[in-house]
Amino acid sequence: MTDFAARRTVMVDTQVRPNDVTKFPVIEAMLAIPREEFVPAALRAVAYSGENLAVGENRVMLEPRTLAKLVDGLDIQPGDLALDLACGYGYSAAVMARMAEAVVAIEDDEAMAVEAEKRLADAGVFNVATLHGDLDAGAPKQGPYDVILIEGAVEDVPSAILDQLKEGGRIGALFMEGSLGIARIGHCLNGRVNWRYAFNAHAPVLKAFTKERGFSL
Repeated sequence: MTDFAARRTVMVDTQVRPNDVTKFPVIEAMLAIPREEFVPAALRAVAYSGENLAVGENRVMLEPRTLAKLVDGLDIQPGDLALDLACGYGYSAAVMARMAEAVVAIEDDEAMAVEAEKRLADAGVFNVATLHGDLDAGAPKQGPYDVILIEGAVEDVPSAILDQLKEGGRIGALFMEGSLGIARIGHCLNGRVNWRYAFNAHAPVLKAFTKERGFSL
C-alpha cells in the first residue's frame, strides 16, 4: 500500500522548501492536503512527482514547486476571499482554502467542475464554492477578491479579471512569452495592477487566456 503521507512530506522537503517557499501556512497546507485525491485515478501513483500532470486537453495540474511559489507570493491571509481560475479537480482551491476565509473556484470543463466539487467535499474542504463557467469571465458576482490565482499559463489577463481584484489585492499568473515562462505577482494599487517578476516556470497556455490575434493578408 502506497504511503501517500510520506510522499507528501518528501514533496515538501524536496520540491517546496528548497525553492524559497518559507511561509508556514503554505507548507502546512501542502502537507495537509492529499494531492493524490485531486488527480485522475490513473495518475495517483505519480501525484507527487515534480512535474506538471496532464488532466485534460492542453490542461495540467501545476507541479508542486510552481503552485507553492505562486501561493507563497500571493501572501494569503485568514480573512481573504480568493478566486481560483481553472481549478481542475480542486487541488489548488483546497490548498488556498487552508489559508483563506473562502475560495471561489471556476472551471470551464463541466465534468471536471462537478468532480472538483465532489472531491473537495470528500476531503472535508467546505469553504470552496465550485462553479462551472468561462475562465476569462471570472465570477464578478461573488467578488471582488483579495487574491486571484490562474492555474495554468496565460498570454494575457483580460481587464474583466483584473477588475475583480480589490484595492491592495494580489494576482498570480504564469505568462508564456514564446518558450519562456515567467511567473508574476500583480498588486492592485490605485485601481491599477502592477506586475512583478517572481520566478520562471512552464505550463500550457489556457485557451481562455490567449491573446487576440489580428487578421493578416
